[in-house]
Amino acid sequence: MDNYETVTVERVGSIAVVTLNRPKKRNAMNPQMHLDMTNVLDSIRYDNNIKVLVLTGAGSAFSAGMDLREHFREYKDDPAAYERISRLGAEWRTRTLKHFPKVTLAMVNGHCIGGAFSTVEACDLAIAADEAGFCLSEINFHMFPGGPVSKSLANLLRPRDALFYGLTGRTFDGVEAARIGLVNYSVPGSELKNHVMNLASEIAEKDAAALRATKEAYRFSLEMSWDAAMDYARTKVDQVTLQQHWLWKEEGIDEFLQKKGEPGSAHK
Repeated sequence: MDNYETVTVERVGSIAVVTLNRPKKRNAMNPQMHLDMTNVLDSIRYDNNIKVLVLTGAGSAFSAGMDLREHFREYKDDPAAYERISRLGAEWRTRTLKHFPKVTLAMVNGHCIGGAFSTVEACDLAIAADEAGFCLSEINFHMFPGGPVSKSLANLLRPRDALFYGLTGRTFDGVEAARIGLVNYSVPGSELKNHVMNLASEIAEKDAAALRATKEAYRFSLEMSWDAAMDYARTKVDQVTLQQHWLWKEEGIDEFLQKKGEPGSAHK
């Protein structure tokens, strides 16, 4: 197990379980956590043995968002330091996770508040405990969802849902989070870890190059015209083919067609 001051990393086969580890603070994100997560993600990025990253929180919380005291008050007289740590915090939990070369899966085990919404949105998949508590708390201390949070809401939620919870600051559970599309679905908390690890194991059995291409083709196509997306997809197919040494054409298709009873097979 890799240990950092505010994060733990456990490797389980080709899965890396990254745990935000400030349970007494409900895993609120402080400057040290931003530094630790930046280093953790950089390390896992270049670990060829890892295919899936599971992100969760220690104890009863996923993350209570930003540590307001450490993040805002302690840097009030040092704007340069505040700018640096704010940039690191915004980067790792949005663009770094969103464009990470490995599949990322948020396991939302408990409280998910404010800035933690962006972390969940940036992961490729998110599964929550039915009992998890979500809240856009900013309106309750005379603020709005700042930093990347408003953009994350716009990326993922319908306007009515984003504005309802943003304007009221009400708490909702994992079942509601699934209904509005913040997470894929929810399961009872007692089943969450086993469920997520089984899902991660299922994904980890897939071809690494194909997994990465699936993510990239989706993410980048969102910003492209039809013609540009088609050209990108053709180029990506060529890239994956070379990376696999023609595996999908020479073996993959035949193997798939022979699995007549498998869901998604050409034969049923």
